[in-house]
Parts: sequence; structure tokens; C-alpha cells
Amino acid sequence: MVDTDPVPALAPKGILLKAETIAEPFLAEVKASLASLSRMRAPKLVGILATANAPSRSYAEFTRKQCVALGIEFELREVGGALGEAGVNSSGGADGDGVEEAIIEANADDTVDGIMVYYPIFGKEQDHYLQQIVSPFKDVEGLNYKFHYNLYHNIRYLEPKSLLASSPSLARAPAPLKNDVPPPGTVKSILPCTPLGVVKALERVGVYNALLSYGDRAYGRTITVVNRSEVVGRPLAALLANDGARVFSVDIDSVQEYTKRLVVASSASGDGAGAERATRRAYHPHHVVRPAPPEFDLARCLALSDVVVSAVPSATYKVPTAALKDGCVCVNVAADKNFEADVRDKASLYIPAVGKVTILMLLRNLLRLLQYQDLLKVES
Repeated sequence: MVDTDPVPALAPKGILLKAETIAEPFLAEVKASLASLSRMRAPKLVGILATANAPSRSYAEFTRKQCVALGIEFELREVGGALGEAGVNSSGGADGDGVEEAIIEANADDTVDGIMVYYPIFGKEQDHYLQQIVSPFKDVEGLNYKFHYNLYHNIRYLEPKSLLASSPSLARAPAPLKNDVPPPGTVKSILPCTPLGVVKALERVGVYNALLSYGDRAYGRTITVVNRSEVVGRPLAALLANDGARVFSVDIDSVQEYTKRLVVASSASGDGAGAERATRRAYHPHHVVRPAPPEFDLARCLALSDVVVSAVPSATYKVPTAALKDGCVCVNVAADKNFEADVRDKASLYIPAVGKVTILMLLRNLLRLLQYQDLLKVES
């Protein structure tokens, strides 16, 4: 007898979603906000380039093109190694020479509305110092410690005058919010551009559930973030957890769990040696970080995750496709592709880059900083 059963068809690949498509509503939002400005001059963004790093220069040119297209004034101020070849210019200037002075000058320049500095320059610790030199009223990248404090404590709105204080006030539990409309006299706190861009991308593709309460719309999602850098990985994990997700933060030496719903032990039930320890779920106003159970390695995290975001700055690092959960969403944040070529065999949706969303988050931040200035003027 001849076998007449049809040959099984190959499963369709997941969707490849480019950043341009995700960015469309945010581009429209920025254009509308610019059109509604009542000020006499266009907003001005200053970029400070202090190294001969080719990706930094490319990003600066990308920023310039986006600003010019939208009618935003962009000025690139080059110092140090940016003025010459291979990090040393003809006058002997090395990478980073003059960058602190350039930041201070831009802070004092009343024609400058926003500042971005192209990192890396010196390395993690010294670059962090430079990030705190930038005035919070001009920090389009959201790297000032006051903005990070708000991010980690789930403080979504601020009074601009609070940025004048030498240190943040002790965080109080934020009041529950029905929507993302700032209470009177407040403005949204600035968030770092790349983590915010990832969150907006996940909202756009339906990972967030709009039927749930604002601030908890990622509830029910398990997300793995690979890399725990202070610029992308850690703040992204915090943002997602503060929105209700269960997040595994995976780095080279550890796995941490970020969640607002922490399972804790309560009183024992039963009598004697056989008494069982009951557990309960504590709901926190902002995320709590705990070491993940020892059995949670990368493979275990990936098998559970509805979303996988990777931001490892390495051309050789790859998230193994075989370990992914069927139908997950994968987002590549690194300059080098962190996912294998067959990622869409398992992922229902793959976003290979977020740069065009990130730049719009930066420009949204620039416009928000103008709101800070306007509110300060009203209060004074």
C-alpha cells in the first residue's frame, strides 16, 4: 500500500519587526509636540564627542540627521580624541581631554536645552562621574542619579523644583495611578533612553496588557534580560518589574529576580516537626531584587520567558535558539546581534535593533525637559 499522507509543512517563521515600524507613533508624537511649542526658537541639543570611537561618531551623525529632519537644532562639540586620529590629536589630546569642561560649558549655556555625551570615554567608574556632571535640567539621556533614584523607586512623576535639591527625598510609596497623566504641577520623570525604548517596543507589540491597571500592565509576563549593565540591563529589568513583570536579570556571574510580587514565608501550619511553612505573596510599591534560586541558570530562565532581551556588547555572544520558549518575543539591544540566525524558528517575533526608537525617546526627553523649565518659570 502506498503512503499517501502529505509531507508535513514547515512551521512558519516568526515575524521580523524593524525598529522603523515600532517608531512610527513616537515620531508622530514628537512632531506634534514640536508643532505645539510656543517658544521663539527651536530646541537645541548639544552632543559632546570626546573620543575617536567610530560607533560613537556614527551615533552622533545619526542623532544629527534625526534632529535636522524634525527641525531641532543639533550642535556637535568635539574635544579630546575626537579631534584627531586613533584617540590622540595633533596637539597631543587624548580620549576624554576637555570633556568635563565641555559639559560644564553646555550646562551654563542658556541656548542649550539638552546635552548628550557619547560614551564610553574613560570606563565605567569615571564615565559615571561625568554623567553626574550633566545638569538634570539638560540630561536627555536620563543618567543623572536623581532620575535613576526615581526609576528604581517607581516614582513616575516629579516636581521640577525637586531637582534643585542636593539629594533626593526619602522615597514614599507612590499613590496608585489610573493612567499615565501627570498629577497637576508635576511632569514625568526622565527615563534612560534605551531601556525606555525597549519598554515602548514591548508595549507596541502587545506584551503589555492595556486592560490591566496602569503600572501593572506587564503582570503575567516572565522576561529575561541578559546583561546587567548600569546603562541598559539593570534599569530595564527594574522598569519591567515595576510594570508588573517577573524579570530574570542574567549576568556573567549571577542570576537575579526582579519582582513586585515577592513570595515570602509566613507562619507555620500544623503541629510538631511535620509542620509546613506557608507562604504568601507580598505586593511592593516598587520592584524587589533577590538572588534567583540556584537551579535558575540561563537555560532555565529562557525556557520560562515570554520575552528575552539581550544587550551583551560582544560579537561572539549568542542566546541559544534551542533554549528559547516556543512563541517568545526576542529583542536585540546590542550593536552586535546577540541571537542566532535561526531565532525566528522559535520566536514569534524578533526585533533585531531598537536604535530608531531610542533616538525618539531621547527627543521626547528633550521636550520634557522644556516642560521642566516652563514649570520652574511659573513657580518662580
